Amino acid sequence: MPSAAPFSGFCRDCLKELAAPARRCVACGSPRLLSHSELYRLTLAHIDCDAFYASIEKRDNPELADKPVIIGGGKRGVVSTACYIARIHGVRSAMPMFKALEACPQAVVIKPDMEKYVRVGREVRAMMLELTPLVQPLSIDEAFLDLNGTERLHHDPPARTLARFARRIETEVGITVSVGLSYCKFLAKVASDLQKPRGFSVIGQAEAVDFLKERPVTLIWGVGKAFATTLERDGIRTIGQLQTMEEADLMRRYGSMGQRLYRLSRGQDERIVETDGEAKSVSSETTFNDDLSRPEELVPHLRRLSEQVALRLRKSELAGHTVVLKLKTADFKLRTRNRRLESPTRLADRIFRVGLQLLEKEVDGTKYRLIGIGVSDLAHPDLADPPDLVDPIATRRAAAEEAINKLHDKFGKTSVETGYTFGHRRRDQ
Repeated sequence: MPSAAPFSGFCRDCLKELAAPARRCVACGSPRLLSHSELYRLTLAHIDCDAFYASIEKRDNPELADKPVIIGGGKRGVVSTACYIARIHGVRSAMPMFKALEACPQAVVIKPDMEKYVRVGREVRAMMLELTPLVQPLSIDEAFLDLNGTERLHHDPPARTLARFARRIETEVGITVSVGLSYCKFLAKVASDLQKPRGFSVIGQAEAVDFLKERPVTLIWGVGKAFATTLERDGIRTIGQLQTMEEADLMRRYGSMGQRLYRLSRGQDERIVETDGEAKSVSSETTFNDDLSRPEELVPHLRRLSEQVALRLRKSELAGHTVVLKLKTADFKLRTRNRRLESPTRLADRIFRVGLQLLEKEVDGTKYRLIGIGVSDLAHPDLADPPDLVDPIATRRAAAEEAINKLHDKFGKTSVETGYTFGHRRRDQ
């Protein structure tokens, strides 16, 4: 009979090794102990910042520490994120703001400050890259890390390195993160959600199938509400039911998604951490307080959003090859229109003018609750906006925009405005 795996564990607060299972650390008294039979063999992690936007706002304003905080804005807007106090009252991301305030009327609502959040996200990302070069960002506040082979660099197994990293984030950045550690990306991400906030969960290979058995099929990446409805109609509600089915049967029913169901339900995920997982687009959008349909109402928003996208491109040292217009109708139907440019751009003027051409075809009396503009197919800024020999006026507009940007940097965003946004910017913000 094989011998049991040796006990492995440590205190997440003082990092003292545990000699045996315990409820509290014998050194510091902390109850935040971590133990698992595969703890020191696992190397793939998912790190997720806890209620990222709200945590930053609470960090910057200690008076908010014990208050429910919602990041969002406008009676027609939606919740970007909510702190855990607000979540206890039923507030969730993407919830309409009026419903969030019905659930938690005492909440403090803060308009998103994306420039600040991006700045903090980059700070956290830089600290991740000190652990391993194999970092795959999924968004501004989460990433996969592969720490295989880093033991000699950090003089510790990945589990302890990650615990030390989480403590450092709290001390130096002033926010908290949750860590999921496993042998594959699917279960690492699942693990990071198990004990939020300040969580650190481990899912080993030996327990994977049993762990998944009673979980809902929606836990599987790619199974959204619509597909979950299809599965439920077929009598499939739990991952354990998928574990009893043959791969060929699942593929016959659901195509390539059937193969994913078969493999992930058994904890089989061969995806590696890819370091080119940076954002594929840069965009900005706004939800109106009242539905809008007329060009004179929509165009100022389009111009302002184009300026925000251009600013983010400059700060990120990026340019985009394709301009994408996004509209959401009063009945929540989404329209997206795009146009690829001959050369990438980072200019608000080019983004706006292409967006305006796309918008003109959609102004047909339809009422819209949301408008957004962005660029995709990101490229290096050195390739952006070459001099236009055919249209010298475009070249002069580009030079004028550069001069305006310098004034904005020195005197603020409203020091110089175009006719499109003059008189509108302060009313909208």
